[in-house]
Amino acid sequence: MNPEYPVSIKGVVIRDGRVLLLKNERDEWELPGGRIEAGETPEQCLTREITEETRWKVSVGPILDSWMYYIEVARKNVFIVTYGCLLESDDEPVLSHEHKEIGLFTEHEVSALNLPRGYRRPVANWFAELRRARTST
Repeated sequence: MNPEYPVSIKGVVIRDGRVLLLKNERDEWELPGGRIEAGETPEQCLTREITEETRWKVSVGPILDSWMYYIEVARKNVFIVTYGCLLESDDEPVLSHEHKEIGLFTEHEVSALNLPRGYRRPVANWFAELRRARTST
């Protein structure tokens, strides 16, 4: 029997040197995004989810990472794919009913947060990629 896992598409969005994170019902900070729906591309899923969760409009960039996340309290695995995203407006993010809190954190503040370990790598990768892009232009 082949195991099946839900797939969740997440985005790393950085504005003014701060990454957008949302606090879920397990009191964990997480990246915005969610489950891909039938007929959607990962990019369509991500732009839809980020708009639903924050009212932010983004363009989706490269895949940063993928990993299997075992959610202890739910006793299930979720396959996570993370993308780097570029913000398309200067609007403040708006908290939706899906999360308890919204926050923007510096790269150094992320290390102290209750954030699943698998999210830390793509956040660090996107900060590094954006720094490289700034210095090469």
